[in-house]
Amino acid sequence: MYYIGIDLGTSAVKLLLVDDNGTILNEVSREYPMSFPHPGWSEQRPEDWWNAVELELLHLLQGFDHAKVRGIGAGGQMHGLVVLDKDDHVIRPAILWNDGRTQKETDYLNEVIGKKNLSHYTGNIAFAGFTAPKLLWMKNNEPDLFAKINKIMLPKDYINYCLTGNFTTDYSDASGTLLLDVAHKCWSREMLKICSLRMEQMPALYESYAPIGTIKKEIAEKYELPENVIVCAGAGDNAAAAVGCGAVSGNMCNISLGTSGTVFITSDEMKVDSQNALHSFAHANGKYHLMGCILSGASCNSWWMDQILRSKDYQGVQAEIKDEKLGHNSVYFLPYLMGERSPHNDSLARSCFIGMEMDTAQSDMTQAMMEGVAFAIRDCVEVARSQGIQVTASTICGGGAKSPLWRKIMTNVLNINLMIPQTEQGPGYGAVMMASVACGTYRDEQEAANKMVRIKETEYPEPELVKAYEARYQIWHELYPALKPMFKKMGELQ
Repeated sequence: MYYIGIDLGTSAVKLLLVDDNGTILNEVSREYPMSFPHPGWSEQRPEDWWNAVELELLHLLQGFDHAKVRGIGAGGQMHGLVVLDKDDHVIRPAILWNDGRTQKETDYLNEVIGKKNLSHYTGNIAFAGFTAPKLLWMKNNEPDLFAKINKIMLPKDYINYCLTGNFTTDYSDASGTLLLDVAHKCWSREMLKICSLRMEQMPALYESYAPIGTIKKEIAEKYELPENVIVCAGAGDNAAAAVGCGAVSGNMCNISLGTSGTVFITSDEMKVDSQNALHSFAHANGKYHLMGCILSGASCNSWWMDQILRSKDYQGVQAEIKDEKLGHNSVYFLPYLMGERSPHNDSLARSCFIGMEMDTAQSDMTQAMMEGVAFAIRDCVEVARSQGIQVTASTICGGGAKSPLWRKIMTNVLNINLMIPQTEQGPGYGAVMMASVACGTYRDEQEAANKMVRIKETEYPEPELVKAYEARYQIWHELYPALKPMFKKMGELQ
């Protein structure tokens, strides 16, 4: 039997066709545009997501027996606000996870409603990228459109709605809305009231591996698929990636270097970070996790290469960085291109290079960019360590993880072993594993992981390089607090 995994990313959708043993038979992808109507804003058309999925389904299944497809799962970018009217038309472009327009609403939630109350209602405080502040922004700035809202969805749930006609979400993705009581796994009535929402506007809640229905008859006919193909609830991209890398149960860690960068730590129990710098979310396995998220991960590299260097030779540019220079760069980089979430919760934070001299070369700045992302990931790891959580090893996935140089920098900055899975398609592969559980092929996601996830190599820290990076991290760590007042003044001029 075959399973289809959908990874609905920020820049593109990726589809996988996988068999019962976890072998990837085919993979396809299609990009779609992103718009930035104002500085700090980030939007996409949900219709573009579905169009991309439909177009690539044809390519994915070409040459394979369509009748053998048994299940579909999706992992998708989190927090994005998708709103439909009573006729199921999309009301406005989706406001994405990295959109920074909601600082006023975020401040209202944290300062007027209060962080203590928010944490009690949901297990988390407000961050600008979360869904609840976006809804308040719509209420304050687009009241006519807000009044038309009939259904509120997250990005991957829109794809599932198009596939099945069922209005659902899963607990892992819903955790990032700031509308879910994560500990009790239900919509928070207090938060719905604060955001002027009704319970009937919210999707039904499921575990990620639970079946939510079968594909529509017209979808089955169009793609010559069986009508009983099961669609599971799916998960937010980070939970799906963790499952796809084998970070399912216990206190396991997965680091993702995708458009954003995340540190994902599994837990059998609900844990709330006392500083509220990390998110306390449900995991795709029915349990929980702590997560730190930096808004600009591998996207810093894309920005540097595409916008600044105007080069597609990623490997060639990185090849100029010699091993002897690692840990000894005089240039530092703050990776706050879209503001920052964890641990600073500051949409006004901005990126910068500092420490340049007359002999600073392009390679020094490239290296600083990669190190800055690693240092920002370490900021999140240090919050977890301050809570008594031991992080000594992690799997790693995402586009940035394909770079041996970036992996080497990361393992020595964090001083942990980094394990690279054989399959690098984290969210899409995790979605396949969830679908296989929904179809009854495996008892649970841990059994699926035991069967399907394999580690191809491990990166180990080098004591001397760890020491050198420790000294540099301590300097880097002081840059944001020193520059924070300036970021605020700069924001006031925009």
